[in-house]
Amino acid sequence: MPWIDITTPLRHNMPTWPGDPACLIHQSVRMDQGAVCNLTHLNLSAHTATHMDAPRHFIADGKTMDQLPLDAVIGPCRILDLTHVTGQITPADLAPHHLQPDERLLFKTTNSTHSWSLNHFDPDFISIRQDAARYLVDHGIRTVGVDYLSIGGYGKDVIETHQIMLGAEIWVIEGLNLAHVTPGPYHLTCLPLLIPGADGAPCRALLSPP
Repeated sequence: MPWIDITTPLRHNMPTWPGDPACLIHQSVRMDQGAVCNLTHLNLSAHTATHMDAPRHFIADGKTMDQLPLDAVIGPCRILDLTHVTGQITPADLAPHHLQPDERLLFKTTNSTHSWSLNHFDPDFISIRQDAARYLVDHGIRTVGVDYLSIGGYGKDVIETHQIMLGAEIWVIEGLNLAHVTPGPYHLTCLPLLIPGADGAPCRALLSPP
């Protein structure tokens, strides 16, 4: 099966959301220094690179990552071409795609080619405006994936968009890289780390033909 990996690799000092812990990766034990094995040490937020948000991220009594229904992240999905969008995604940008209840949707924007190419956090990444978040809820969308670190914008709608979508238990995948993927139908397999009680978790996301 021709798998397409849409995961953003973890790397030392990669861009993270401002205020989040830095992503630090180093070998704490090394064979070239006489040890019998190599051992990699990770220090990072659960919301680094490609990761999932559980409702608990912005909803005080929301579901946690261990309560994720796996059929929310395994099954048919659609990648929507939103590369024309500047600023924020609006209901008018989504309407031509005729959204259907229970769909898993991944949004391909210029984030994949621009924002992830930078060695620093991009505050001007394409995000979901709060009225578009409500539009997704009203259409019964099950899962939404975006190609940068947040569904909400930096300093604009970040709280509102998260509260609307996570409050409706839309399961959110953030930090995807869709640069080399053609919009259209696919089969999604996205598995977050099983961290009981967590508000989010790093994950590996793969596509295959439908």
